[in-house]
Amino acid sequence: MDDQTRTELEAAAFRGLVKHFQKRTDVQNIDVMNLAGFCRNCLSKWYLAAAAERGVDVSKDEALEIIYGMPYADWKTNHQTPASEEQMQRFEETKPLHAEISGHN
Repeated sequence: MDDQTRTELEAAAFRGLVKHFQKRTDVQNIDVMNLAGFCRNCLSKWYLAAAAERGVDVSKDEALEIIYGMPYADWKTNHQTPASEEQMQRFEETKPLHAEISGHN
């Protein structure tokens, strides 16, 4: 497989993941973080880092909106629920496994 095709397939897979996360507003970031070690915020940070590496000017808010499909503040207001004590305990326990870009490890 040539590099261009690989890049196009990777981009399509990324778009599919983002679309799925946008559809599944019932899935809380903390749950994804606790299970997989990354969440929507991590995706936005990876996006932002990739843009910076290529000299593309993207703000943190723009990256968040690309991933969430709406302004981050709107998503939090409409879809985010408070984390339970159990979720927070699990979050702390799994910190060593969180994605490096998360800022939690």
